[in-house]
This record gives sequence, structure tokens and C-alpha cells, in this order.
Amino acid sequence: MLRLKNSIGMVKECKIGFSWTTLFFGLFVPLLRGDLKNSAIMAIVGLLTCGFSWLVFPFFYNKTYIKGLLLQGFTGAAEADMAILVKEGFIVENTEA
Repeated sequence: MLRLKNSIGMVKECKIGFSWTTLFFGLFVPLLRGDLKNSAIMAIVGLLTCGFSWLVFPFFYNKTYIKGLLLQGFTGAAEADMAILVKEGFIVENTEA
């Protein structure tokens, strides 16, 4: 479990990897997370593919959600969370000495 926080202290917990909730509940997952852009994308692509895309989205939705939070200014809530972000390739480790 990855914890991200923003500048005002809001903390969001995110899972990494396959999204079982997206597999079972589809576009309701991003809707409940307040991720309107991805829920709209899921709805449109789902309509265009007659629902087959619902089997693909769970493989990358969590990664897309975390990237979106990072673009909104969220960072790792603790050192362990920053280490996870570096390990998973979301951010590059600062090597300045």
C-alpha cells in the first residue's frame, strides 16, 4: 500500500499493480476516487469495444491513477512511500550529494 499526500496534508492510499476492484466494479472505481477523466475514458472505450476493454483496464488503472496524483502535486507521505515510488519507476531517485 502506497500513501501519497499533497501540500495541504490530504493523504490518499493507493494500491500498486493489478486492480481487482476495477475488474469487478469497472468505471465506478475511478468515479468513487474522484478520477473523472479516467472514468470517462473507461466509459467511452468500453462502449467502443463492446465491453472488452473492461478486461484490460485492471492491468494498468492503479498505475495511471498514481501518475495522475503525482501530477496533481502529491508526493510520498513517508520515506518508505518515496522508496516505493522510486522502486516502481514513478519518480527518479535524487542522486545529488
